[in-house]
Order: sequence, then structure tokens, then C-alpha cells
Amino acid sequence: MIRYKLRELIKAKELKEGRHITLEEIGQHTGVHRTTLSKIVNGRTVSSTTDTLAKLCEYFEVGIGDVVEYYDH
Repeated sequence: MIRYKLRELIKAKELKEGRHITLEEIGQHTGVHRTTLSKIVNGRTVSSTTDTLAKLCEYFEVGIGDVVEYYDH
């Protein structure tokens, strides 16, 4: 299964920048709809395109392995 690590990325960016970051802000910067971001953060099943993943990588300035991880359960 694929697990998104968006919650962890948000927390790390908040600590680094010393401010609160909202899903609305991420959506505005990436073009990813806030509803999609909410589903990702809350662990609901979501099918993301590579474009969405690339936008999240760019926004958080990380690689794909920092955004998602594969686990076998």
C-alpha cells in the first residue's frame, strides 16, 4: 500500500518557517484542490497523478520518497 506523508511534511515546514501552514495555502501554491489535500492528510484512499505528486515535491522541496512510501501490510 501507499502511504502519503503530507502531515509530516506540513509539520516539518511549519517548524522550519516558524508559522502555521494551511491546506488552503498549499492548494494555492500547488494547484492541488484543498479537498484532495484533505483526503491525503486524513489517510483516505486517494488516487494521485504524477503531476500532483510532482507539485507536492516542488512545494515542499523534497523527493518523491519524502511524499509517499510503500509498505506491505
